[in-house]
Amino acid sequence: MNSDLRELADKGIKYAMELGAHYCDVRAEIQDKKSVLIENKDIENIKTSTDSGLGIRLIKNGAWGFCSVTDPKSFEEIKDKIDHAVKNSSHHRKKKIETYSNTVNNAKIDFPVLKKPSIQELIKIGLDCSQIILDTPKIIKSVINPWYTENSKYFTNSEGSKIEQNFTDVVIDMNAVAHDSGITQSINITEGGRGGLEQITDKEKIQQKAKEISQKASELIIAKFAKEEQTTVVMNPDFVSLLTHEILGHPSEADRVLGKEMAWAGGAWWKGKIGEKIGSENLNVFDDPTIKESLGWYFFDDEGIKTQKTTLVENGILKKHLQNRETAQIFNTKPTGNMRATNYRFMPLIRMACTCIGNGDRNPDEIIKEVKNGILISNMKIPSIDMKRYNWSISCQYAQKIENGEITDLLRDVIVMGTAPEFFASINACGNDFTVRPITNCGKGDPMQSMIMGNGGPTIRGIATVKSVN
Repeated sequence: MNSDLRELADKGIKYAMELGAHYCDVRAEIQDKKSVLIENKDIENIKTSTDSGLGIRLIKNGAWGFCSVTDPKSFEEIKDKIDHAVKNSSHHRKKKIETYSNTVNNAKIDFPVLKKPSIQELIKIGLDCSQIILDTPKIIKSVINPWYTENSKYFTNSEGSKIEQNFTDVVIDMNAVAHDSGITQSINITEGGRGGLEQITDKEKIQQKAKEISQKASELIIAKFAKEEQTTVVMNPDFVSLLTHEILGHPSEADRVLGKEMAWAGGAWWKGKIGEKIGSENLNVFDDPTIKESLGWYFFDDEGIKTQKTTLVENGILKKHLQNRETAQIFNTKPTGNMRATNYRFMPLIRMACTCIGNGDRNPDEIIKEVKNGILISNMKIPSIDMKRYNWSISCQYAQKIENGEITDLLRDVIVMGTAPEFFASINACGNDFTVRPITNCGKGDPMQSMIMGNGGPTIRGIATVKSVN
């Protein structure tokens, strides 16, 4: 962290308190981002950007005030912004904001980077993957977008906390488009995590992923359609991660439960159901910012709360929501370490870190073999969810028939539909193949904030309606 920016953050706290603020915190952030876009082996563009600034949040007269300053050169710039934030928060609220008491935390954390990324390495990897995709029959287009960010975040507040976290994220987005006989199909995938270049080179070789998506896109050209039916579905971990994100993660955010997000991002289908059964005994859900190398891995949130694993659903019983310091007071509970902002320009919101369905003890192959007639659903695509996350439909990238325990016909343009309580009550098997997937574009708030995070789960089996859309 730049020492000058850190010093300005500390001065901002002192100045806000001198103006009569009851509480103040400041986030100083620096981010360097580099990305390359490769289409059909041609480098379309290389982008580099640097962003730095301060986000200042305070409470006066029981109301929040907020301001941000991009690349401040002097404390005078910051003083002017704080003056306006204090003035804007000086209108007395009927119900004053109260926050959960937090311990003072002081820490500096450097997240591990085993292989330092560079734009040259990203280009090499991107060109390799593009070539692999284009070498596949029926492929007409490959789009590869590798990128990385180097981030430094410093949090300080009027209670005495001073926390610095330095981390790198490396991600690659790939898309393979096939066309033949008037039919076009595509498969895309995102890989990566918190760490260095090893996030896309060491676990499963990204070149193998490029081969897999191009082959599947090509095969989908002659795939069959699925008839509309309510049937047994077996969902792979990649699809489960988006299902978890949309139908379990977002409704867990306490601001949604309170209706504060209803106007622009929706509410929660299980409002008022803490302690009630909302799914089968096989359903266990948690949020865990401590999962290493996930894009949702961090040690302290944007309120200075130390992170921990939070059990949201246990054996089908709704146990908790994701809380910040303000909502924790309302629910008479503790904050969960899920308060985060896209960057210093925004007020933090309650956000998932890495929300997952817990794994079971079943072998995924056995889960499939027990199905007489059903559909294997693979890989996330596009969600369509109602305001309370109750009625849902999520398309998958491809599906396959299951007949007498065997995987048979490949199916295309498949969408899966259900209602939250009915589907989660139907889950009768969870695999032992737990996987965390990267999510890079979760939107929430007004103004809209895009956030990266992890979501995950195992292979699961339940009942849903399935059909092809064309």
